[in-house]
Amino acid sequence: MQVLSEYLEFLEIEKGLSENTIEAYRRDLEAFIDFCDEKGITELDNVQRSNINGYIRILREKNYTPASVNRKIASFRGFFKWLCANDICKSNPTLTLEQPKMPQRLPKVMTVHEIEEILNQNLNKIQRVILELLYGCGLRVSELANLKVNDFDLNGKYLQCTGKGSKERIVPLGKKAIEAINDYLPERDYLMKKFKTVSKNLLINEKGKLVTRQEIYTFIREQGEKIHKHISPHTLRHSFATHLLENGADLRVVQELLGHSDVATTQLYTHISKKRLKEVYFAING
Repeated sequence: MQVLSEYLEFLEIEKGLSENTIEAYRRDLEAFIDFCDEKGITELDNVQRSNINGYIRILREKNYTPASVNRKIASFRGFFKWLCANDICKSNPTLTLEQPKMPQRLPKVMTVHEIEEILNQNLNKIQRVILELLYGCGLRVSELANLKVNDFDLNGKYLQCTGKGSKERIVPLGKKAIEAINDYLPERDYLMKKFKTVSKNLLINEKGKLVTRQEIYTFIREQGEKIHKHISPHTLRHSFATHLLENGADLRVVQELLGHSDVATTQLYTHISKKRLKEVYFAING
């Protein structure tokens, strides 16, 4: 459908959404358009709220999680808002849609001791850089995988990364992160010369290729297994935020460091801190 292609192009160029996000929108919207075709609705301007509710009901019957359903609803809302703004549809059938309530699940967080256990393992130079930047800077895995060598100012002790929606932010670099990067850079230069690799990306693996998001996920999962804990790169980001708040960091500062557009997202970590405070209190006082 031509109009869908134009919308996805709008998301990429105007909104700066990531390739993965755009692909998720494509799948959501194509599935809904197919559903409408089966119901004999061939014009988007004829889609009613009841049609969308019917589709959502089918998703629930198929045991889609509330998070998955909410993401699809967000896809529909964005699409129909754009259709109306471009006079392709006269009315927006998503305006009064109800979203499933999301159970508030606190993200997993590691203790400082668990972080130290992993950092005290026999790590090679690139592994230490990965850990120091995920935990020490709170980067998302995609941000880490896409970091360039010139994104760092080691003398100024900061890095610049590009997050969701192509938003750039500055993150301070701690002493250990700087040491890890300085130790790794000569090895990176050696690997690039050995394999004749030409890249500005920071992370180059032992085969001279760019380190992928999946490789980072696998490495972090393996480190978690060593301490008998199931973790992901995002667990380190959650731990970074929680440990900062537990040590008195201002909520707005943590919001900036994480690259959250809404402080409400960052506030989730205050709940973790309170929960852990209660756990420590009752462990001591019974």
